[in-house]
Amino acid sequence: MISRPETQRSRGIQWTLALVLALNLCVAVAKLIAGTISGSLSMVADGFHSAMDTSSNGIGIVATAMAERPPDANHPYGHRRFETMASMAIGGLLLLAGWEVLTTAIGRLFSGEVVSVGPLSFLVMLCTMAVNAAVTVIEEVRGRRLKSDVLLAYAVETRTDFLVSLAVIIGLAGASLGLKWLDTAIALLIVLMIGRAAFGILRKTTLILTDAAAVDPEDIRRIVAALPGVDNVIRVRSRGPANSIYADIDVQVQPATTADRAQSIANEITHRIKDTFDGITEVQVHFAPHHDQPIDRTLVVRAAADALGLSVHEVTEILTSDGLTLEMHVEVSPALTLAAAHQQVTELENRVRAEVPDIRNVITHIEPASGQPGAVLQTTRAIGQRDQALAIARALYPDANWHDATIRPVMGGYAMTLHCWLPGTMSVQEAHTIAEQVETQIRAALPQIQRVTIHTEPPEEAARDPH
Repeated sequence: MISRPETQRSRGIQWTLALVLALNLCVAVAKLIAGTISGSLSMVADGFHSAMDTSSNGIGIVATAMAERPPDANHPYGHRRFETMASMAIGGLLLLAGWEVLTTAIGRLFSGEVVSVGPLSFLVMLCTMAVNAAVTVIEEVRGRRLKSDVLLAYAVETRTDFLVSLAVIIGLAGASLGLKWLDTAIALLIVLMIGRAAFGILRKTTLILTDAAAVDPEDIRRIVAALPGVDNVIRVRSRGPANSIYADIDVQVQPATTADRAQSIANEITHRIKDTFDGITEVQVHFAPHHDQPIDRTLVVRAAADALGLSVHEVTEILTSDGLTLEMHVEVSPALTLAAAHQQVTELENRVRAEVPDIRNVITHIEPASGQPGAVLQTTRAIGQRDQALAIARALYPDANWHDATIRPVMGGYAMTLHCWLPGTMSVQEAHTIAEQVETQIRAALPQIQRVTIHTEPPEEAARDPH
């Protein structure tokens, strides 16, 4: 289905083209009648040019209607290129008009036909210039607002029409002063102006149809490279018209990056790119492992757990006299027997050791996976443990505004979470030290509380957070 904004955009383009078609038709008829009566080659040429404009307006209306159609099996990227092809047709019609004027002008050079200039000729051309000026503004403003290549191409064409009409008036003035050759010379000048506009349109549409870069790759590269989780940007590509750009980005990430983590990175890349650049409708992100960076042990553990259908949290690196130890909590299905759960966790430990050679030991704590539980019932004993823990925290750091303390049962005890406010100017290391000290004191005084998670945040951030 085409979205409502896209439908409104298409209707807006078609309405503009219909208005321009009607105006161009009136202008073309007036020029051709006045040019035929006066015998002015330049006016007839300009009238023929305006008639071409009318034909191209009709092409634009049809192409825009086709471009509005949704993607299908034969056009999985949609039908937007029909609008680009309409722009190319406009360029082709301009070249055809230029050729007709050129051949007629060359014939006039040898015929010696005399131009009859009267007030009607000047009146028609002045009115034409007024219409061209108004149409140019309409097409330019609407083309930029709707990001339409067709309307912008018409704006270039109509601006050329205005200059052509001015040149015709100069030729008519010269003919009225006895400069018979000036009308033909102006006709040849018109050919050059038409040709220049035609090649400009054809060049732009050719770049789109040949998949030239729609956005500077370095601009995209700088944004993507600054995102967390992206180690390197391998390649950036973009293509398409200004209102429907497709971008392909290849990035390197840690080899152990999980599917969920990769999806989060891809979503953030897409969000940043679409917010920064107008007209980008789709972003494809491709991931490649990066083996030149130090191993992120936590990512390795999570990837190994994902492969076994397990969930891990609180992965901690502990440096002992024997080397590095990894300690983690592993959630397994509550329906498993202890033997089956132990077998799964042992397999996880073996995979982690294989992936991280510098690990001397892996310590795991098995817990039942919570799935999607209902509300945890806090017993009187649990609430008492929570309140004692809060009292310890407040005694250690009374100005930290300890709040939002929760406690829940886990295998063999309780897990607790609490929040505090610390100055925004404090370093992360200092905040971590405070949280670590409070956690140590709580666990030492209350052995039943096996895990303590402390969230530290500056007061100003907490004030902006409605939660």
